[in-house]
Amino acid sequence: MAIDPVGLAAIFLGLGQGVAAERRQKIARQATLTGGGVALLFLFLGASIFRALGISVTDFQVAGGLILFMLAARDLVQSGGEPEKLSDDFGVVPLGMPLIAGPALIATLLLLTQTHGMPLTLAALVVNLVLVVLAFAYSDILARRIGATGLRAISKIISMLLAAIAVAMVRQGLKG
Repeated sequence: MAIDPVGLAAIFLGLGQGVAAERRQKIARQATLTGGGVALLFLFLGASIFRALGISVTDFQVAGGLILFMLAARDLVQSGGEPEKLSDDFGVVPLGMPLIAGPALIATLLLLTQTHGMPLTLAALVVNLVLVVLAFAYSDILARRIGATGLRAISKIISMLLAAIAVAMVRQGLKG
């Protein structure tokens, strides 16, 4: 499945720097529910939605990549002083969508449903979402070991990686 729980935990730590543990866990739940909800929506209705709107998976990749790039660029140009206050939808964008349920996952769900059927695809999605929940739940242990300076460094590195992922999403979408 096209979900990277370990990478998501690192992104979660980098973007959630300076956020209280209780709020981070709320954001983690929000991200997992958003990602899971979007994935289920596209699992059951994705092909119909794309047909009705006249869009393709590649169109979706370009749009997701552009959004992700804007978020990453904003973090990269932010000064090293006071971290920007995270919005209440941090768990929705970028964690839930497009990082958990992004174009790669949606395309994978559509393909797996056609090749392996709905029950097996749904089971694989559930297993992957459970792994995401576990990765988020244990990210606090890693945060305590790395410390504030380490988290700031990770935050900037992750933002650069997010920008690169965004460019790759747009490139893949344009290749179509």
